[in-house]
Amino acid sequence: MTVVRTPTRVPSPRRREILDAAAGLFAARGFHGVSIEEIGGAVGISGPALYRHFSGKDSLLSEMLLDISERLRTSAVERVTGASHGGEALDALISGQIEFALDHPALITVHDRELGNVPEPARRQIRRLQRLYVEEWVTVMTELYPGVRPPVLRAATHAVFGLLNSTPHSAGELARDAMATLLHRMALVALASLVNEP
Repeated sequence: MTVVRTPTRVPSPRRREILDAAAGLFAARGFHGVSIEEIGGAVGISGPALYRHFSGKDSLLSEMLLDISERLRTSAVERVTGASHGGEALDALISGQIEFALDHPALITVHDRELGNVPEPARRQIRRLQRLYVEEWVTVMTELYPGVRPPVLRAATHAVFGLLNSTPHSAGELARDAMATLLHRMALVALASLVNEP
């Protein structure tokens, strides 16, 4: 059985600054199009000084995607646990995904394009965390749509992620609150179609 790394500490503000800067650069120019020196320069340090924080670009990319996968999963568990019923839990899950999508569009782009550049052990951990995150949604939707088979619920969850994670292309069109409201409404409408699922 694969052991999932659990977060043992919150990244320091400096480490978080480096991760955020690297995400923006990787999203704009690709993992292979960015040097350690450029990442260091984006946060005001030399490339070699970056090695005090990360062993290299591979480890930086791995931590970046592991960190967000862990945060999404942890947030989902907290949101579902804190909800009083299935509808409230689904609303909370949608809101959490929208917050992520609006606040971190660069990470969406990096994940979509660069997961293949993460070394295999970390990639397996990221995939496992993502599956656990999806299962939080499926568990909630099983309560709301009891006649719908789990594979359909998983497919619907991924489809909604596709809608919500469109923000690298769409977020600039509206003010943040208006975009969040639109995405939330569209996600609920999309999932409500499961009522008619045979």
